[in-house]
Amino acid sequence: MSEQEVKADSAGAAVAAAAPEKVEAPAPAAAASAAAAPSSVPDAPEAAPEPTPIAQLWSAAKAAGHPEIWGVELADPATHIPSQIVFQKYLNANDGDLPKAIDQLTKTLEWRAKTKPLEVVNRAHDKAKFEGLGFITTYADLASADPDAKEIFTWNIYGATKSIDKTFESLDEFIEWRVALMELALQELSLATATKPITAEHDPYKMFQVHDYRSVSFLRQSPLVKAASSETIKVFAQNYPELLKEKFFVNVPAIMGFVYAFMKLFVAPKTIKKFHPMSNGGALALEFGESTVKALGEKLPGEYGGKGGDLKVEGKEPLLE
Repeated sequence: MSEQEVKADSAGAAVAAAAPEKVEAPAPAAAASAAAAPSSVPDAPEAAPEPTPIAQLWSAAKAAGHPEIWGVELADPATHIPSQIVFQKYLNANDGDLPKAIDQLTKTLEWRAKTKPLEVVNRAHDKAKFEGLGFITTYADLASADPDAKEIFTWNIYGATKSIDKTFESLDEFIEWRVALMELALQELSLATATKPITAEHDPYKMFQVHDYRSVSFLRQSPLVKAASSETIKVFAQNYPELLKEKFFVNVPAIMGFVYAFMKLFVAPKTIKKFHPMSNGGALALEFGESTVKALGEKLPGEYGGKGGDLKVEGKEPLLE
């Protein structure tokens, strides 16, 4: 090789060594894939919806540990209408305030676990003390299963008390008898087999109460009677909410009727409309012209203006012996 050829070859090698290495661009598909690659940070999970008030009452009932209210074995209200009715009543009683409804429901379950009303209603009570003082009557359209076609009355005939001292001497015995009367009425209400849910606006599963004060003195009331009345109100307000349709106080002195009529001028209609004082018990039948039970007033006992039989014949009493 000549000297010129050696020099030329060496120069070419130097140029090749100095030239930069060619870098190939990524394929379009690969670039797009890289751009679309998901982030390594996972998306936050969606928050679970808050349970309904009825569902929260069911949870509170399960936590309380007692399975029954008013003869209803509590179950999931989403599929068990009797339980829905019970829980809705507690909401209605507290104007939709859930914490208050849960508190009242829990206290009722605790009271029923302690008191055992289903045993109380099947227990015999002192006949000498309580005979003729309380009855249950039911008036219904037998051709209809609609709860609106049935009316239930509880009757408290305080004027039939033979001896105030004996009847009211034991507060516990009196309250047990009153609870038995109420549980007997609840059996007639048949909540355990109910098939029609209730709402805040419509609830047919309620009853009338009649308190007859014929021959009862309002001027010199016994301390025993006052104590029994106070405790009854306390127990029933706590443990039997939203079961009263209307309450009639009949054969009260005329002055008491005037006081209640005066109260209607100032007390909210929602509160007062359930209470009806009447000096003449014989006019009671006239109060039921709008009932869904046909001719309800006529079905009442004769002494209350109806054409029905006497309470001692037509009515049910708690067990007595």
